[in-house]
Amino acid sequence: MRALAAVPVVAIANILAWAEWMHWRASRRRLGNLASGPGRQAIVVLGCRNRGTRANYLNRYRVGVALRSIDSRSTETVLVFCGGGVGSEVPEADLLLEYARTHCGYDGAYVLDRLSRTTWENIANVVDILAGFDTVKIASNSMHAEKARAYLWKQRPDVAERLVAAKDYRLGEIAFVKPIAAVRATRGKQRLRATL
Repeated sequence: MRALAAVPVVAIANILAWAEWMHWRASRRRLGNLASGPGRQAIVVLGCRNRGTRANYLNRYRVGVALRSIDSRSTETVLVFCGGGVGSEVPEADLLLEYARTHCGYDGAYVLDRLSRTTWENIANVVDILAGFDTVKIASNSMHAEKARAYLWKQRPDVAERLVAAKDYRLGEIAFVKPIAAVRATRGKQRLRATL
């Protein structure tokens, strides 16, 4: 009986460990050839479908990733908040900015992309802005950030060369979001391969 009771615990532990590994790997892939450091840095904060007029848990997490990814050695930092009104009439970009300023005390430079409705559009709508920076970081969960980096490599490889790692991976952080994100990313890659 004890052995049967242990099966779900072991299964959950294995799923969480797999998701951690997937996110750790994703946080280190599709980067450019630069190191973070002095110069102008842009940090793209990807919005997540948000109902209502306050930033949801995932959007708050993404703002946190962006803020802890700011390199103090940079000469200039601009946060690029992305997302239209996908889940409500309020653009995700506005919700991200409001949370960063009101709840996190961010008072630095920013740009708003209030039109994008997909990750592909997030990148397409800001890529010309990103071209003016020395380094570019993507703030989201590691699997989603890797997807956005892949899109940047497809749309503008010259700008993608400037991609450096954000501080999106921490062991145990958003532990119950990671398996869902890992499964969705794996399915997305399988669908993409099936269409090629």
